[in-house]
Amino acid sequence: MAWHGSLDLHYRCDTDSPAPRTTGRGVHSGPLRVLRSLYPEGPGICHHVLVHPPGGIVGGDELALKAQVDAGAHALLTTPGATRFYRSGGETAVQTLNARVAGGARLEWLPLETLVHDGARARNTLRFELAPGAEMIGWDLLALGLPAAGETYARGRFEQGIEVSSAAPVSWLERGVLDFDDPRHAPCTRRLLASPLGWAGHTVLATLWFASGSPLAAARRDTLLDAARSHMTADPLQPLGVTAPHDHVIVLRMLGARVEPLMQLLRSVRGGWRRQAWGCEGAEPRVWRT
Repeated sequence: MAWHGSLDLHYRCDTDSPAPRTTGRGVHSGPLRVLRSLYPEGPGICHHVLVHPPGGIVGGDELALKAQVDAGAHALLTTPGATRFYRSGGETAVQTLNARVAGGARLEWLPLETLVHDGARARNTLRFELAPGAEMIGWDLLALGLPAAGETYARGRFEQGIEVSSAAPVSWLERGVLDFDDPRHAPCTRRLLASPLGWAGHTVLATLWFASGSPLAAARRDTLLDAARSHMTADPLQPLGVTAPHDHVIVLRMLGARVEPLMQLLRSVRGGWRRQAWGCEGAEPRVWRT
C-alpha cells in the first residue's frame, strides 16, 4: 500500500510579544507531520523536526512538503533520522519540497542524510524561492547504497533536483539522474560514478549552500568562502571544494566513502556561516545528539 502525505508549514514573526517571536504552524495529511515548535535559541528562531512515521519511502509513495517563511521569521527544519528510499517493485517514490522565503526572513533546511537502497526507484526535488533580502542555509547529504554495510547501489533509478531561485530568476539549478535500469544508460552511469569526472568511485556526496535573494556583496561573499575553507582539510586527495557559481549563492561539495565525516564538515561550516552571516551561534538541534 502506497502512502501519500503532505505537510504545509507557515512561519510568521510575531512582533506583539516583548521580543520578536517566530511562530510555526502546520497542516498535514497522511504520514508526514512536525513535532511541536522548539526554541533552544530563544523566541526568534523556531526549530521544527519533520517526522515520517513509516520510517522509509517505497515505490508509489508520494510526500509533498511546502514551507512559507514570512518577513522577519527564522525557521530551522530538520529530521530525527535518515531519509530512506527503499527497493521498489517498479513504481517510483516521490518526495518534493517547495519553500518560499520572504524578504528579511531566514530558512535553514538541514535534514539528516538520504540513503538510497539498492533497487530503489525514486525522485527527490527541492525548490527554494527567495525574495530580495531573504537568506537561507541548506544542505543535502546523499549516500548510494549502505556504505557502512558495504551495500552498493547497482539497480534502480534515482533522480534529484535542487533549485534556488531569486530575482535572478534562477540562481542555481541542477538535476542528476542515476539510471541503472535502462540498459542503454546503465553502463554510462557506472562509468561516470567511477570516473574523476563523476564521483570518482565514492558513494557519498555532500552539498552545502548559502543563498540570498539579493546579490551578495563581494566582501561578504569572500568572508563566507574563507569561513568554509577554514574548516576544510588540507589533504590534496580529499575531493572537496567551495565556490560561488552565482552572485546569489555559495556552494560547497565533498565526496567520501562514509556519511559521518562529511556530516561533521557540513555541521562545522554551517556553524561558521551562521556566525559570519547572521551573528548567530552555531546552535544545533538537540535531535542530532539523540
